[in-house]
Amino acid sequence: MSVGHDEKFDITVQGCPSRSVLRHATDRWTPLIVPALAGGALRFSALKEAVAGVSSKVLTETLRSLQRDGLVHREVFVDHTPIRVEYELTELGRTLILPLAALRTWAETYAPDVLKARDVYDAGSE
Repeated sequence: MSVGHDEKFDITVQGCPSRSVLRHATDRWTPLIVPALAGGALRFSALKEAVAGVSSKVLTETLRSLQRDGLVHREVFVDHTPIRVEYELTELGRTLILPLAALRTWAETYAPDVLKARDVYDAGSE
């Protein structure tokens, strides 16, 4: 479904493309990859190290998806032996840095409250 730039998007409307954009921006790995790339381009191995716990397969799939959406640029340097590949945020991708930083701050600030609420809920449902 192609939508013109002048059309309105409403995430509450079923079928609105903004839903898939939100889902992608808040998937499991994007909020970890974007901050890792915020400081500049990284090679795959450095990015994998920065995003602890991600498998090579999942990192590759997520980077391809981010590249498809115009959020990440992949550059291949063929004049190096071995060939070097770097990933960096595009201008559009950089627009995610602040919103994801705010989400991270919220998660780290309120994690104790959420964990306490879980304990209370779990204790009451036994």
